[in-house]
Amino acid sequence: MSADSQITLYRLQGCPFCERVVDRLDEYGLEYESRFVEPMHSARNVVKRVSGSRTVPAIIDDETGVTMSESGNIVEYLDDTYGDASAEEPATSAASGDDWWLISKW
Repeated sequence: MSADSQITLYRLQGCPFCERVVDRLDEYGLEYESRFVEPMHSARNVVKRVSGSRTVPAIIDDETGVTMSESGNIVEYLDDTYGDASAEEPATSAASGDDWWLISKW
């Protein structure tokens, strides 16, 4: 983590949702600054000031001006913003579409 980190991650020690975001940041090789917050939800005033909510994880991306919370939203944002656009789309499962019942009845 450098002082030049453009992403700030507000997180809670041992939080699996926060770790999901950390894993994605690491996967893309993004530098970020971690700010660990109070475990007690009602004491997370710093997170509320920056994101409007006391939930973690929350990120601020100075590069794009985005501030958001909720791990699923953050991971999707990181994928859309920093993911490899040339990567192939994930293959659809054989159980998609109208054939799902064939597999489930097998």
